[in-house]
Amino acid sequence: MTDSSTPCSRKLPERRRFLGRVSALLVLGACMAGAPARGLAAEAEIRSATLLPVDDQYVVNADIVAELTPLLSDVVARGVSLYFVTEFELSAPRWYWLDEEVVSKTLTYRLSYQSLTRQYRLTTGALHQNFSSAEEALRTMLRIRSWGVADRAALKTGRTYNAALRFRLDVGELPKPLQVSAFGRKDWNLGSDWYRWTYVAGRDSK
Repeated sequence: MTDSSTPCSRKLPERRRFLGRVSALLVLGACMAGAPARGLAAEAEIRSATLLPVDDQYVVNADIVAELTPLLSDVVARGVSLYFVTEFELSAPRWYWLDEEVVSKTLTYRLSYQSLTRQYRLTTGALHQNFSSAEEALRTMLRIRSWGVADRAALKTGRTYNAALRFRLDVGELPKPLQVSAFGRKDWNLGSDWYRWTYVAGRDSK
């Protein structure tokens, strides 16, 4: 007698795993919603940012200060990936109309925990690095170097531009149950204010 299986029977383990993950997220979301906020609000600060011409492009260098709250550290250690976004905007002032948007760029990092290796993985695009702690991964994320944001031809030499940069946790990338828990809670909303400066194209940023 031979065993046989149907597509429906093969899908049962997958469905169980899916339902198990959803149930775990619902429980985690409920726990986080009921937990008191621990520590201070999740704030970040951009200490410095520059826009520089390098070869055939403009790059951004920046130093950001931030810490994961105990809540965020706990969430990522439980297997929930956190997405962090650095946003850069460049506009040209116009006296007769709204400023002209010249550049709008985002740099996204995914922070996750690998339970088998007990390491934290930081991923951006197709690149990833492993770290022994979430704090170490965060430090790498907060030190931005040679981030290409525009071709040299996109800016007019000698023209003045308004530059702006900010860093934040992308709450919209959290699983839905945790998005509900994060609503209105400062210890979830890690982010900085916009850091603004003026830049004259073709010169080093001041």
